[in-house]
Amino acid sequence: MAGRVAGKVALVTGGASGIGRGCAELLATEGAVAVVTDLQDERGAETVAAITGAGGKAWYAHHDVTDEAAWEGVIAEIKSREGRLDILVNNAGIGIGGSVLEMTLADWKKQTAVNLDGVFLGVKHSIPLMRVSGEGGSIINMSSVAGLKGSAILAGYCATKGGVRLFTKAVAMECAGAKDGIRVNSVHPGIIETPIWLSIMNLDNPGANAPPDLDAMSTMAVPLGVKGYPLDVANGVLWLASDESRYVTGAELVIDGGLSVR
Repeated sequence: MAGRVAGKVALVTGGASGIGRGCAELLATEGAVAVVTDLQDERGAETVAAITGAGGKAWYAHHDVTDEAAWEGVIAEIKSREGRLDILVNNAGIGIGGSVLEMTLADWKKQTAVNLDGVFLGVKHSIPLMRVSGEGGSIINMSSVAGLKGSAILAGYCATKGGVRLFTKAVAMECAGAKDGIRVNSVHPGIIETPIWLSIMNLDNPGANAPPDLDAMSTMAVPLGVKGYPLDVANGVLWLASDESRYVTGAELVIDGGLSVR
């Protein structure tokens, strides 16, 4: 039985770990060629090895999503090796927490460069290759529940993820107007066990004033009472990447256990 994205080529940025790895593995399991890009070369190679070891197709490219020339290089390599691009998962991101009064301009710009500029560059350089096949495509931009509601210690992160949300809607309308068959949607994860959450909450450097762990946070804050895992998000990404969501564009897929409605 053919997979849900069989014959498609999927680019997943930040695909070496966390949600990105979960997305790359699931898309490959369902028949796509997974192009995994990241700055973490060793972990990226491990992700590709896991995919190919399970019978899937994947390859890795070193990729700084803030660098336009790097985007041009990755897209050129995809065109040369695969001849097409059907799915873009703009997943690469970082999280820098803390009070807005204490945030440095350098940290603000660093976070914006990865989380927002990287998404812009991905969309800009992927659409032309997606249009080559004449079969449309799916762009999935990773936002967050922080792109839907504010948080006292995540002002910079909220700004970038809110920007991704509205940028997604604008590009969805642009593609619809061009009648190119490319759908553009955003995904909004909540508390997911990933490196970025540990970084934001400083759980990777616990101390006397460390916040509660993710399980305790989820019990307190999430209506379903549990944290999520990368596969929970990857399942939503797979649906948006597949033809099952052919009538969905400009939408927000919230995967947060109810966190955003509390």
